Amino acid sequence: MERDRAVSDMDARPLSGESVAAWSRLREETERVDRTGAHVGATDLAEILAAPNLDARQDTLGLWDGPRLAAYAVLHTPHGAVDVARFQGDAAVHPEWRRHGLGTRLVEWLEERARAQHAAERELSALPGELLLEGKAGDGNLLRLTEKLGYTPCRWWFDMKRPVGDAPAGSPADRDGTRPIPYEAVYDEAARLAHNDAFRDHWNFVPMDPADWRTWVTGTESFRPALSRLLMAGDEVAAYLIAHESEAETAATGRRDCHVSLLGTRRARRGRGSAQALLTDVLHAAGDAGYDTVSLVVDTDNPSGALGIYENAGFAVDRKSVTYARPLNGPGRT
Repeated sequence: MERDRAVSDMDARPLSGESVAAWSRLREETERVDRTGAHVGATDLAEILAAPNLDARQDTLGLWDGPRLAAYAVLHTPHGAVDVARFQGDAAVHPEWRRHGLGTRLVEWLEERARAQHAAERELSALPGELLLEGKAGDGNLLRLTEKLGYTPCRWWFDMKRPVGDAPAGSPADRDGTRPIPYEAVYDEAARLAHNDAFRDHWNFVPMDPADWRTWVTGTESFRPALSRLLMAGDEVAAYLIAHESEAETAATGRRDCHVSLLGTRRARRGRGSAQALLTDVLHAAGDAGYDTVSLVVDTDNPSGALGIYENAGFAVDRKSVTYARPLNGPGRT
């Protein structure tokens, strides 16, 4: 009863730059219990709040127990969605505060905010709306919450990893006049256009505009241009590999991981071994740079056969995650 009264007295307010330290502590303490493998540092959280398409005053919520952040939620709006307006909800409750209704409160807030955004933007309101929640496969707390609130699993993901040792021999070979080069800023826009072409037939694809590309891909502190690769066909990027490194993960695990956050081939150039060649190259480059592993995440229903490509390159499943979805105006909700 005492804890329940404390929950009702919690201060609810948006996250801000002043919240980052407490938010980071919440993430660390939650990860020690949940062991999702997702280590997010203070710099990463500050970048989320500074994203140009996020209105932190309206798209974030923190529930505070005095100076401690007990729970949070962040809503990401799919500006530019092409088939379904899938809003992405990110939320967590501190282990000490679970089973007191905070998870339900956060999801209901995410739904309310998503419905408001969906209705407010003409391009989004013309599309069906959904809210997505993602977490570790087998997480009983998340499963109970999503079942209670009417969410169903819609997508499964493999986090895959392999050591840099015993990388296959060879390097990207010229194919049809293409040439591999390390990432260069002069080709940043060409890489963005290649990404939008490569992923336009993938689930939940939303084209990245230049601001989004810089915010989430090549403008982050975790971006590693020296490990990223472009396969050029003249001045056009035919395929690309974007690498990031989580300093928070290195601090938590004591091992350096080169994370392949994006790997794509223009649709007209698929089937020519470009992805395999770029993976081989980054494995050698990461080993030379002192990394221990290379990792990536794959949609198990990826239409380009990416899962088989990664398995053939020696990647093995390290963790599994699942995405749950619910229509914004589904049965029982308004």
